[in-house]
Amino acid sequence: MNERTISSIKELEAYAQSVLADLGSMPHEGAVVLALAGDLGAGKTAFVKAIAKELGITEHITSPTFVIMKTYDLPPTTNHGFKTLTHIDAYRLESAHELEVLGWKELLADPDALIAIEWPEKVPGAMPSNAQHFVFEHVDETTRKISSK
Repeated sequence: MNERTISSIKELEAYAQSVLADLGSMPHEGAVVLALAGDLGAGKTAFVKAIAKELGITEHITSPTFVIMKTYDLPPTTNHGFKTLTHIDAYRLESAHELEVLGWKELLADPDALIAIEWPEKVPGAMPSNAQHFVFEHVDETTRKISSK
């Protein structure tokens, strides 16, 4: 497991850039899934914002807590091998079945998709075995610890 301490938005953006570089070099048949766990305010959505910025998305990114899922088309100039970013907030879901109703299996089958799902523990059994897991911890007002495996 890798751990990283982040103390600024610039550091978070640099971390997002390195994560995307690593993902781009990994072979995959379906979507690439980032499973983002951690308490409220630990930095999950901020990380998705940094990923989106690196992917060239200029739209304002917010946590899709009430709409559950938001998909962004990526500009063709992105060099990370993805065409869409799907951001899912599973906080309000009660089972993996609710995720399936949203088209989860179809999303997972898309090799051009990057999926960032917050609160993956709310949908046990739904994460693919090759999902990249990140745990966000609140250290203090400006510092977060991110563990990945």
